[in-house]
Amino acid sequence: MTGTNDSKHYDFIVVGGGSAGCAVTAGLIEAGLKVALVEAGPDYGAYTDNHWPADLTDARELANSHDWNYKAGRWIFQRARVMGGCSSHNGCIAAVGHRSDYDNWRLPGWTGNDVDPLFKQVTEAMRVRAYQPSEAGPFHAKCVDAARNLGWHIASDLCDLDGNEGFGLETVNIVGTTRWNSAFAYLDAVRHRPELTIFDQALVNYFHEDNSGVTLTLTRNGQPRALSGDQLVLSAGVYGTPEILQRSGVGDPALLRSLDIGVQVPSARVGTNLHDHPMVHADRRIGAGLQSWLNEASRTGFVPEEQTLGKAVSSLASDGLFDLHLFPVFASTQTSRLYGRVHVEVACMTPKSRGSLQITSKDPQAMSSINHNYLGDDEGHDLAVLKDGVALANRLLDEPALSSLLGESLTDTTTEAGIRKHVEHYYHPVGTCAMGLEDDDVCDGRGRVRGLQRVSVADASLMPQVPRANTNLPAVMIGMQIAEFLTA
Repeated sequence: MTGTNDSKHYDFIVVGGGSAGCAVTAGLIEAGLKVALVEAGPDYGAYTDNHWPADLTDARELANSHDWNYKAGRWIFQRARVMGGCSSHNGCIAAVGHRSDYDNWRLPGWTGNDVDPLFKQVTEAMRVRAYQPSEAGPFHAKCVDAARNLGWHIASDLCDLDGNEGFGLETVNIVGTTRWNSAFAYLDAVRHRPELTIFDQALVNYFHEDNSGVTLTLTRNGQPRALSGDQLVLSAGVYGTPEILQRSGVGDPALLRSLDIGVQVPSARVGTNLHDHPMVHADRRIGAGLQSWLNEASRTGFVPEEQTLGKAVSSLASDGLFDLHLFPVFASTQTSRLYGRVHVEVACMTPKSRGSLQITSKDPQAMSSINHNYLGDDEGHDLAVLKDGVALANRLLDEPALSSLLGESLTDTTTEAGIRKHVEHYYHPVGTCAMGLEDDDVCDGRGRVRGLQRVSVADASLMPQVPRANTNLPAVMIGMQIAEFLTA
Protein backbone atom coordinates (compact mmCIF):
# COMPACT_ATOMS: atom_id res chain seq x y z
CA MET A 1 0.00 0.00 0.00
CA THR A 2 1.40 3.39 -0.97
CA GLY A 3 1.55 6.39 1.30
CA THR A 4 2.62 7.07 4.84
CA ASN A 5 1.37 4.66 7.46
CA ASP A 6 0.42 6.24 10.77
CA SER A 7 2.40 4.55 13.54
CA LYS A 8 -0.60 4.40 15.86
CA HIS A 9 -3.29 1.77 15.81
CA TYR A 10 -6.68 3.04 16.96
CA ASP A 11 -9.57 1.28 18.61
CA PHE A 12 -11.89 3.19 16.25
CA ILE A 13 -11.50 5.34 13.19
CA VAL A 14 -14.49 7.66 12.65
CA VAL A 15 -14.84 9.17 9.18
CA GLY A 16 -16.78 12.42 9.22
CA GLY A 17 -17.03 15.07 11.91
CA GLY A 18 -20.60 16.10 11.15
CA SER A 19 -23.80 16.09 13.17
CA ALA A 20 -23.59 12.35 13.88
CA GLY A 21 -19.81 11.97 13.69
CA CYS A 22 -19.09 14.37 16.54
CA ALA A 23 -21.67 12.60 18.72
CA VAL A 24 -20.38 9.09 18.02
CA THR A 25 -16.78 10.23 18.55
CA ALA A 26 -17.61 11.76 21.92
CA GLY A 27 -19.40 8.58 22.99
CA LEU A 28 -16.41 6.41 22.08
CA ILE A 29 -13.93 8.72 23.81
CA GLU A 30 -16.03 8.83 26.96
CA ALA A 31 -15.88 5.02 26.99
CA GLY A 32 -12.08 5.29 27.18
CA LEU A 33 -11.39 4.18 23.60
CA LYS A 34 -8.61 5.51 21.37
CA VAL A 35 -10.20 7.25 18.39
CA ALA A 36 -8.99 8.88 15.17
CA LEU A 37 -11.54 11.35 13.82
CA VAL A 38 -11.08 12.03 10.11
CA GLU A 39 -12.77 15.13 8.67
CA ALA A 40 -12.52 16.27 5.04
CA GLY A 41 -12.92 19.95 5.91
CA PRO A 42 -11.13 22.22 8.37
CA ASP A 43 -11.43 22.00 12.13
CA TYR A 44 -11.50 25.48 13.65
CA GLY A 45 -11.03 24.21 17.18
CA ALA A 46 -13.17 24.71 20.23
CA TYR A 47 -15.88 27.36 20.31
CA THR A 48 -13.94 29.24 22.99
CA ASP A 49 -10.89 29.48 20.70
CA ASN A 50 -12.80 32.11 18.66
CA HIS A 51 -11.34 30.91 15.35
CA TRP A 52 -14.62 30.02 13.61
CA PRO A 53 -15.60 32.03 10.50
CA ALA A 54 -18.52 34.35 11.16
CA ASP A 55 -20.82 32.83 8.53
CA LEU A 56 -20.61 29.43 10.24
CA THR A 57 -21.66 30.81 13.61
CA ASP A 58 -24.13 33.54 12.59
CA ALA A 59 -27.56 31.94 13.01
CA ARG A 60 -29.47 34.61 11.07
CA GLU A 61 -29.08 32.91 7.69
CA LEU A 62 -27.76 29.73 6.06
CA ALA A 63 -24.02 29.51 5.50
CA ASN A 64 -22.76 28.98 1.94
CA SER A 65 -19.02 28.47 2.42
CA HIS A 66 -17.29 25.12 3.05
CA ASP A 67 -19.62 23.27 0.67
CA TRP A 68 -19.04 19.89 -0.99
CA ASN A 69 -20.66 21.16 -4.23
CA TYR A 70 -22.87 18.14 -4.77
CA LYS A 71 -25.24 18.87 -7.64
CA ALA A 72 -27.53 17.31 -10.20
CA GLY A 73 -29.38 19.21 -12.89
CA ARG A 74 -30.67 22.50 -11.50
CA TRP A 75 -30.28 21.39 -7.89
CA ILE A 76 -27.32 22.06 -5.63
CA PHE A 77 -27.31 19.75 -2.63
CA GLN A 78 -25.53 21.81 0.00
CA ARG A 79 -23.47 19.66 2.40
CA ALA A 80 -20.95 21.24 4.76
CA ARG A 81 -17.28 20.25 4.44
CA VAL A 82 -16.19 21.41 7.88
CA MET A 83 -16.13 20.15 11.44
CA GLY A 84 -19.71 20.02 12.67
CA GLY A 85 -20.93 19.16 9.18
CA CYS A 86 -24.35 20.48 8.26
CA SER A 87 -24.95 21.57 11.84
CA SER A 88 -22.42 24.30 10.98
CA HIS A 89 -24.46 25.37 7.92
CA ASN A 90 -28.13 25.00 8.65
CA GLY A 91 -31.08 27.13 9.69
CA CYS A 92 -30.96 25.75 13.26
CA ILE A 93 -34.52 24.40 13.24
CA ALA A 94 -34.45 21.82 16.04
CA ALA A 95 -37.04 19.11 15.46
CA VAL A 96 -37.43 15.42 16.26
CA GLY A 97 -40.41 14.25 14.22
CA HIS A 98 -43.21 12.08 15.54
CA ARG A 99 -42.95 9.03 17.76
CA SER A 100 -44.54 6.88 15.06
CA ASP A 101 -41.71 7.71 12.64
CA TYR A 102 -39.32 5.62 14.70
CA ASP A 103 -41.86 2.94 15.54
CA ASN A 104 -42.34 2.50 11.80
CA TRP A 105 -38.66 1.66 11.34
CA ARG A 106 -39.62 -1.61 13.09
CA LEU A 107 -36.14 -2.12 14.50
CA PRO A 108 -35.18 -3.08 18.07
CA GLY A 109 -33.50 -0.16 19.81
CA TRP A 110 -35.03 2.46 17.52
CA THR A 111 -38.67 2.72 18.62
CA GLY A 112 -40.14 6.01 19.74
CA ASN A 113 -39.77 4.92 23.35
CA ASP A 114 -36.13 3.95 22.71
CA VAL A 115 -35.13 7.25 21.12
CA ASP A 116 -37.16 9.54 23.41
CA PRO A 117 -34.54 9.62 26.22
CA LEU A 118 -31.78 10.04 23.65
CA PHE A 119 -33.52 13.07 22.17
CA LYS A 120 -33.76 14.59 25.64
CA GLN A 121 -29.97 14.31 25.90
CA VAL A 122 -29.53 15.68 22.39
CA THR A 123 -31.70 18.74 23.00
CA GLU A 124 -29.74 19.49 26.17
CA ALA A 125 -26.35 19.09 24.50
CA MET A 126 -27.38 21.10 21.44
CA ARG A 127 -28.71 23.87 23.72
CA VAL A 128 -32.17 23.75 22.16
CA ARG A 129 -34.69 26.38 23.16
CA ALA A 130 -37.86 27.92 21.79
CA TYR A 131 -37.96 31.46 20.50
CA GLN A 132 -39.94 33.64 22.88
CA PRO A 133 -42.67 36.00 21.63
CA SER A 134 -40.52 38.99 22.54
CA GLU A 135 -37.82 37.71 20.14
CA ALA A 136 -40.12 37.38 17.13
CA GLY A 137 -39.14 39.64 14.27
CA PRO A 138 -41.78 41.87 12.70
CA PHE A 139 -42.64 39.52 9.87
CA HIS A 140 -42.74 36.32 11.92
CA ALA A 141 -44.84 37.91 14.65
CA LYS A 142 -47.44 38.65 11.99
CA CYS A 143 -47.20 35.04 10.76
CA VAL A 144 -48.19 33.81 14.21
CA ASP A 145 -51.09 36.26 14.25
CA ALA A 146 -52.25 35.07 10.82
CA ALA A 147 -52.04 31.40 11.81
CA ARG A 148 -53.99 32.06 14.99
CA ASN A 149 -56.67 33.91 13.02
CA LEU A 150 -56.98 30.86 10.74
CA GLY A 151 -57.66 28.67 13.75
CA TRP A 152 -54.27 26.99 13.90
CA HIS A 153 -53.21 25.59 17.28
CA ILE A 154 -50.30 27.77 18.45
CA ALA A 155 -47.42 25.77 19.93
CA SER A 156 -43.62 25.57 19.86
CA ASP A 157 -43.49 21.78 20.03
CA LEU A 158 -41.05 20.67 17.34
CA CYS A 159 -39.12 18.67 19.97
CA ASP A 160 -42.20 16.86 21.27
CA LEU A 161 -42.42 13.36 19.80
CA ASP A 162 -46.16 13.39 20.42
CA GLY A 163 -46.84 16.83 18.97
CA ASN A 164 -49.13 17.08 15.97
CA GLU A 165 -50.75 19.84 13.91
CA GLY A 166 -49.81 23.34 15.03
CA PHE A 167 -48.01 26.57 14.22
CA GLY A 168 -45.57 28.48 16.36
CA LEU A 169 -42.19 29.95 17.01
CA GLU A 170 -39.48 27.43 16.30
CA THR A 171 -37.34 25.46 18.66
CA VAL A 172 -33.72 26.11 17.69
CA ASN A 173 -30.13 25.22 18.56
CA ILE A 174 -29.02 28.83 18.91
CA VAL A 175 -27.05 30.29 21.83
CA GLY A 176 -27.37 34.06 21.78
CA THR A 177 -26.87 34.60 18.06
CA THR A 178 -24.58 31.59 17.56
CA ARG A 179 -25.45 28.48 15.56
CA TRP A 180 -24.65 25.81 18.16
CA ASN A 181 -23.22 22.98 16.10
CA SER A 182 -22.48 19.39 17.08
CA ALA A 183 -18.75 20.08 17.36
CA PHE A 184 -19.44 22.63 20.11
CA ALA A 185 -22.01 20.34 21.71
CA TYR A 186 -20.04 17.07 21.68
CA LEU A 187 -16.47 17.38 20.47
CA ASP A 188 -15.39 20.32 22.62
CA ALA A 189 -15.96 18.28 25.78
CA VAL A 190 -13.42 15.62 24.69
CA ARG A 191 -10.89 17.64 22.64
CA HIS A 192 -8.41 17.63 25.51
CA ARG A 193 -8.48 13.86 25.94
CA PRO A 194 -5.30 12.01 24.87
CA GLU A 195 -7.44 9.23 23.39
CA LEU A 196 -8.58 11.55 20.57
CA THR A 197 -6.57 12.37 17.44
CA ILE A 198 -8.15 14.64 14.83
CA PHE A 199 -7.14 14.55 11.17
CA ASP A 200 -8.85 17.46 9.42
CA GLN A 201 -8.48 18.41 5.73
CA ALA A 202 -8.29 14.68 5.04
CA LEU A 203 -10.08 13.24 2.01
CA VAL A 204 -10.85 9.53 2.34
CA ASN A 205 -10.24 7.28 -0.63
CA TYR A 206 -11.23 3.77 0.50
CA PHE A 207 -10.84 1.20 3.28
CA HIS A 208 -9.96 -2.46 3.46
CA GLU A 209 -10.96 -4.90 6.17
CA ASP A 210 -9.04 -8.05 7.09
CA ASN A 211 -8.65 -10.27 10.14
CA SER A 212 -6.31 -7.81 11.87
CA GLY A 213 -8.48 -4.73 11.51
CA VAL A 214 -9.39 -1.99 9.05
CA THR A 215 -6.97 0.12 7.03
CA LEU A 216 -8.16 3.49 5.76
CA THR A 217 -6.41 5.28 2.92
CA LEU A 218 -6.74 9.05 2.61
CA THR A 219 -5.01 12.16 1.33
CA ARG A 220 -4.06 14.94 3.72
CA ASN A 221 -2.21 18.10 2.74
CA GLY A 222 -1.57 16.53 -0.65
CA GLN A 223 0.09 13.47 0.82
CA PRO A 224 -1.32 9.93 0.82
CA ARG A 225 -1.68 8.38 4.25
CA ALA A 226 -2.95 5.18 5.83
CA LEU A 227 -4.59 4.75 9.24
CA SER A 228 -5.29 1.44 10.93
CA GLY A 229 -7.84 0.56 13.56
CA ASP A 230 -9.77 -2.28 15.08
CA GLN A 231 -13.05 -0.85 13.81
CA LEU A 232 -14.27 1.81 11.38
CA VAL A 233 -17.33 4.03 11.72
CA LEU A 234 -18.54 5.83 8.61
CA SER A 235 -20.26 9.11 9.44
CA ALA A 236 -19.59 10.79 6.10
CA GLY A 237 -23.22 11.57 5.39
CA VAL A 238 -25.90 10.42 3.02
CA TYR A 239 -23.70 11.06 -0.02
CA GLY A 240 -20.22 10.52 1.41
CA THR A 241 -20.83 7.23 3.22
CA PRO A 242 -22.12 5.26 0.20
CA GLU A 243 -19.37 6.80 -1.93
CA ILE A 244 -16.70 5.46 0.43
CA LEU A 245 -18.38 2.07 0.57
CA GLN A 246 -18.59 1.84 -3.21
CA ARG A 247 -14.96 2.92 -3.69
CA SER A 248 -14.02 0.24 -1.16
CA GLY A 249 -15.76 -2.50 -3.11
CA VAL A 250 -18.99 -2.61 -1.11
CA GLY A 251 -21.89 -2.10 -3.47
CA ASP A 252 -23.64 -3.27 -6.60
CA PRO A 253 -21.19 -5.65 -8.30
CA ALA A 254 -22.16 -4.46 -11.78
CA LEU A 255 -21.35 -0.84 -10.87
CA LEU A 256 -18.08 -1.78 -9.19
CA ARG A 257 -16.87 -3.92 -12.08
CA SER A 258 -17.72 -1.17 -14.57
CA LEU A 259 -15.30 1.08 -12.65
CA ASP A 260 -12.64 -1.64 -12.25
CA ILE A 261 -13.19 -1.83 -8.50
CA GLY A 262 -12.75 -5.22 -6.88
CA VAL A 263 -15.86 -6.49 -5.10
CA GLN A 264 -15.21 -6.77 -1.37
CA VAL A 265 -18.89 -7.26 -0.47
CA PRO A 266 -21.75 -7.51 -3.01
CA SER A 267 -24.40 -5.16 -1.60
CA ALA A 268 -26.77 -3.98 -4.30
CA ARG A 269 -28.69 -1.54 -2.09
CA VAL A 270 -25.73 0.72 -1.27
CA GLY A 271 -26.69 4.14 -2.64
CA THR A 272 -30.36 3.27 -3.15
CA ASN A 273 -33.36 4.45 -1.07
CA LEU A 274 -32.14 8.05 -1.40
CA HIS A 275 -34.90 10.44 -0.42
CA ASP A 276 -35.58 13.86 1.03
CA HIS A 277 -38.57 16.02 1.88
CA PRO A 278 -39.56 17.62 -1.46
CA MET A 279 -40.34 21.31 -1.07
CA VAL A 280 -42.00 24.07 -3.03
CA HIS A 281 -43.10 27.58 -2.08
CA ALA A 282 -45.84 30.13 -2.24
CA ASP A 283 -44.59 33.72 -2.34
CA ARG A 284 -45.51 37.40 -2.25
CA ARG A 285 -43.67 40.61 -2.89
CA ILE A 286 -42.83 42.48 0.31
CA GLY A 287 -44.67 45.76 0.76
CA ALA A 288 -42.52 48.87 1.13
CA GLY A 289 -43.50 49.40 4.74
CA LEU A 290 -42.59 45.87 5.80
CA GLN A 291 -39.31 45.96 3.88
CA SER A 292 -38.29 49.16 5.61
CA TRP A 293 -39.28 47.65 8.96
CA LEU A 294 -37.24 44.49 8.27
CA ASN A 295 -34.21 46.46 7.08
CA GLU A 296 -34.16 48.55 10.24
CA ALA A 297 -34.72 45.56 12.50
CA SER A 298 -31.89 43.66 10.80
CA ARG A 299 -29.52 46.58 11.29
CA THR A 300 -30.29 46.98 14.97
CA GLY A 301 -30.87 43.44 16.22
CA PHE A 302 -30.94 39.69 15.68
CA VAL A 303 -33.60 38.96 13.05
CA PRO A 304 -33.39 35.40 11.71
CA GLU A 305 -34.79 34.67 8.27
CA GLU A 306 -36.61 31.64 9.70
CA GLN A 307 -38.46 31.84 13.03
CA THR A 308 -41.87 30.21 12.63
CA LEU A 309 -43.05 26.83 11.41
CA GLY A 310 -46.36 25.07 10.98
CA LYS A 311 -47.19 21.37 10.94
CA ALA A 312 -50.29 20.50 8.93
CA VAL A 313 -52.33 17.45 7.96
CA SER A 314 -53.00 17.01 4.24
CA SER A 315 -56.00 15.24 2.75
CA LEU A 316 -53.73 12.23 2.09
CA ALA A 317 -52.75 11.69 5.74
CA SER A 318 -54.75 8.58 6.59
CA ASP A 319 -53.23 8.35 10.10
CA GLY A 320 -54.34 11.85 11.13
CA LEU A 321 -50.73 12.93 11.74
CA PHE A 322 -49.05 15.94 10.19
CA ASP A 323 -47.40 15.29 6.85
CA LEU A 324 -46.61 18.90 5.92
CA HIS A 325 -44.18 21.54 7.11
CA LEU A 326 -44.96 25.14 6.22
CA PHE A 327 -42.41 27.74 7.22
CA PRO A 328 -42.26 31.42 6.28
CA VAL A 329 -38.90 32.92 5.33
CA PHE A 330 -37.61 36.28 4.14
CA ALA A 331 -34.21 37.71 3.24
CA SER A 332 -32.31 39.64 5.89
CA THR A 333 -29.70 40.99 3.45
CA GLN A 334 -29.89 42.49 -0.04
CA THR A 335 -27.43 39.89 -1.33
CA SER A 336 -29.93 37.08 -0.83
CA ARG A 337 -31.95 35.79 -3.78
CA LEU A 338 -35.07 36.20 -1.61
CA TYR A 339 -34.61 39.92 -1.05
CA GLY A 340 -37.84 41.80 -1.73
CA ARG A 341 -40.12 38.79 -1.30
CA VAL A 342 -41.38 36.42 1.34
CA HIS A 343 -41.83 32.68 0.90
CA VAL A 344 -43.91 30.16 2.72
CA GLU A 345 -41.94 27.00 2.05
CA VAL A 346 -44.05 23.85 1.85
CA ALA A 347 -42.50 20.42 2.41
CA CYS A 348 -43.96 16.92 2.14
CA MET A 349 -42.76 15.18 5.30
CA THR A 350 -43.78 11.62 4.30
CA PRO A 351 -42.19 11.23 0.86
CA LYS A 352 -42.64 8.03 -1.11
CA SER A 353 -40.31 8.89 -4.01
CA ARG A 354 -36.93 7.17 -3.98
CA GLY A 355 -33.71 7.86 -5.87
CA SER A 356 -30.10 6.73 -5.86
CA LEU A 357 -26.43 7.68 -5.75
CA GLN A 358 -23.64 6.01 -7.72
CA ILE A 359 -19.99 6.90 -7.90
CA THR A 360 -18.68 7.54 -11.41
CA SER A 361 -14.99 6.95 -10.75
CA LYS A 362 -12.46 5.56 -8.28
CA ASP A 363 -11.34 9.17 -7.79
CA PRO A 364 -12.78 10.53 -4.51
CA GLN A 365 -12.91 14.01 -6.07
CA ALA A 366 -15.09 12.90 -8.99
CA MET A 367 -18.73 13.97 -8.87
CA SER A 368 -21.16 11.14 -8.21
CA SER A 369 -24.37 10.59 -10.14
CA ILE A 370 -27.17 11.73 -7.82
CA ASN A 371 -30.83 11.23 -8.70
CA HIS A 372 -33.32 12.10 -5.98
CA ASN A 373 -36.28 11.37 -8.27
CA TYR A 374 -38.37 14.12 -6.64
CA LEU A 375 -42.11 13.62 -7.14
CA GLY A 376 -41.35 10.36 -8.92
CA ASP A 377 -43.54 8.00 -6.90
CA ASP A 378 -46.01 6.11 -9.09
CA GLU A 379 -49.09 6.99 -7.04
CA GLY A 380 -48.43 10.75 -7.12
CA HIS A 381 -48.52 10.98 -3.33
CA ASP A 382 -45.73 13.53 -2.90
CA LEU A 383 -47.13 15.90 -5.52
CA ALA A 384 -50.64 15.71 -4.04
CA VAL A 385 -49.40 16.47 -0.51
CA LEU A 386 -47.49 19.50 -1.79
CA LYS A 387 -50.55 20.74 -3.68
CA ASP A 388 -52.57 20.68 -0.44
CA GLY A 389 -49.73 22.47 1.32
CA VAL A 390 -49.48 25.24 -1.26
CA ALA A 391 -53.20 25.93 -0.92
CA LEU A 392 -52.74 26.26 2.85
CA ALA A 393 -49.67 28.48 2.40
CA ASN A 394 -51.64 30.84 0.18
CA ARG A 395 -54.41 30.98 2.78
CA LEU A 396 -51.81 32.03 5.34
CA LEU A 397 -50.35 34.72 3.07
CA ASP A 398 -53.84 36.00 2.18
CA GLU A 399 -54.92 36.31 5.82
CA PRO A 400 -55.32 40.06 6.53
CA ALA A 401 -52.66 40.11 9.27
CA LEU A 402 -50.14 39.36 6.52
CA SER A 403 -51.79 40.38 3.26
CA SER A 404 -51.96 44.02 4.35
CA LEU A 405 -48.13 44.02 4.45
CA LEU A 406 -47.53 42.15 1.19
CA GLY A 407 -47.87 42.59 -2.53
CA GLU A 408 -48.64 40.30 -5.45
CA SER A 409 -47.65 36.69 -5.93
CA LEU A 410 -44.50 36.18 -8.03
CA THR A 411 -44.56 32.42 -8.68
CA ASP A 412 -47.47 30.16 -9.57
CA THR A 413 -47.14 26.86 -7.72
CA THR A 414 -50.86 26.13 -7.47
CA THR A 415 -50.84 23.72 -10.42
CA GLU A 416 -49.15 20.34 -10.79
CA ALA A 417 -47.00 21.75 -13.60
CA GLY A 418 -45.99 24.71 -11.43
CA ILE A 419 -45.05 22.45 -8.52
CA ARG A 420 -42.96 20.20 -10.75
CA LYS A 421 -41.20 23.20 -12.26
CA HIS A 422 -40.30 24.75 -8.91
CA VAL A 423 -39.81 21.74 -6.63
CA GLU A 424 -36.76 22.06 -4.41
CA HIS A 425 -35.19 20.05 -1.61
CA TYR A 426 -35.46 20.63 2.15
CA TYR A 427 -31.77 19.83 2.86
CA HIS A 428 -32.74 16.50 4.49
CA PRO A 429 -31.35 13.65 2.34
CA VAL A 430 -31.33 10.23 4.01
CA GLY A 431 -31.43 6.51 3.42
CA THR A 432 -28.54 5.47 1.14
CA CYS A 433 -27.17 2.83 3.56
CA ALA A 434 -30.46 1.94 5.18
CA MET A 435 -30.58 -0.42 8.11
CA GLY A 436 -33.14 -3.19 8.32
CA LEU A 437 -33.80 -6.78 9.23
CA GLU A 438 -33.49 -8.30 5.74
CA ASP A 439 -30.29 -9.94 4.54
CA ASP A 440 -30.01 -7.55 1.61
CA ASP A 441 -30.35 -4.38 3.70
CA VAL A 442 -27.05 -2.48 3.69
CA CYS A 443 -26.79 -2.36 7.49
CA ASP A 444 -28.32 -4.33 10.32
CA GLY A 445 -30.34 -2.74 13.12
CA ARG A 446 -27.19 -1.78 15.01
CA GLY A 447 -25.63 0.05 12.05
CA ARG A 448 -23.16 -2.71 11.14
CA VAL A 449 -22.45 -3.09 7.43
CA ARG A 450 -23.63 -6.51 6.33
CA GLY A 451 -20.84 -8.69 4.96
CA LEU A 452 -18.19 -6.93 7.07
CA GLN A 453 -17.14 -7.56 10.66
CA ARG A 454 -15.51 -4.27 11.60
CA VAL A 455 -17.38 -1.50 9.81
CA SER A 456 -20.45 0.40 11.01
CA VAL A 457 -22.40 3.41 9.78
CA ALA A 458 -23.55 6.27 12.01
CA ASP A 459 -25.32 9.03 10.09
CA ALA A 460 -28.57 9.85 8.28
CA SER A 461 -27.81 7.34 5.53
CA LEU A 462 -28.97 4.66 8.01
CA MET A 463 -32.55 5.91 8.07
CA PRO A 464 -34.91 3.53 6.23
CA GLN A 465 -37.53 6.31 6.17
CA VAL A 466 -36.97 10.00 6.85
CA PRO A 467 -38.77 11.23 10.00
CA ARG A 468 -41.21 14.15 9.89
CA ALA A 469 -38.45 16.47 11.04
CA ASN A 470 -35.46 18.49 10.04
CA THR A 471 -32.77 15.84 10.24
CA ASN A 472 -30.04 17.52 12.30
CA LEU A 473 -31.21 16.33 15.72
CA PRO A 474 -32.18 12.85 14.46
CA ALA A 475 -28.68 12.50 12.96
CA VAL A 476 -27.10 13.49 16.27
CA MET A 477 -29.36 10.98 18.03
CA ILE A 478 -28.17 8.27 15.63
CA GLY A 479 -24.57 9.09 16.49
CA MET A 480 -25.31 8.72 20.17
CA GLN A 481 -27.19 5.46 19.72
CA ILE A 482 -24.52 3.85 17.54
CA ALA A 483 -21.88 4.84 20.11
CA GLU A 484 -23.94 3.08 22.77
CA PHE A 485 -24.25 -0.03 20.60
CA LEU A 486 -20.50 -0.05 19.92
CA THR A 487 -19.52 0.30 23.57
CA ALA A 488 -22.14 -1.97 25.12
